[in-house]
Amino acid sequence: MNTIFRKSVLGVAGLAFAGGVFAGPLTAHAATPVDATPAAVAVQADKPDTSKLIPHGVQGAQSRITLNDEQTANAKAIIAATKKAGLPERAAVISVATSLQESKLENLGHLGDRNDHDSLGLFQQRPSSGWGTPEQITDPEYSTMAFLKGLKQVDGWQDMPLTEAAQTVQVSAYPDAYAQWEQQAADLVAQHWNS
Repeated sequence: MNTIFRKSVLGVAGLAFAGGVFAGPLTAHAATPVDATPAAVAVQADKPDTSKLIPHGVQGAQSRITLNDEQTANAKAIIAATKKAGLPERAAVISVATSLQESKLENLGHLGDRNDHDSLGLFQQRPSSGWGTPEQITDPEYSTMAFLKGLKQVDGWQDMPLTEAAQTVQVSAYPDAYAQWEQQAADLVAQHWNS
């Protein structure tokens, strides 16, 4: 419905603008509504519904970090891969929150002694556990698709609290840690889902 509404608004705005250009000179009065109002309405109509992003509300205290350009690009890559997989915004929230916990949205290579076994990439996936090759795991789209494949195999993931869904896929030593990133993940998905 939102897409149809947006196309209708933009179509009307385009026709009104084209009509003004081809039918005669535009006046300042006629141009203002076409340029300002429809675009703002169309953008607002496309924002994801917060109740879909955080259906259970956030659990516990929330953490937040300031993202640099690389981290923002990685969040966008996770969101794009989720859309490519045909999954809803909630899957993107779970994915972004998981990556925030695992790597702070940094595509990490091997960290030597500081590394958890052979964990790599945005989701700290392990080649030795069958997630893929090091090259695959450090590719944001591949690693997100691998995470989402695991998520889709979890019965009822759509209705689970974020930390339970993420933990079922990741099998972390700190299963409750994912919950602290839910609000920031939802904010990122809301901001970038339609960009």
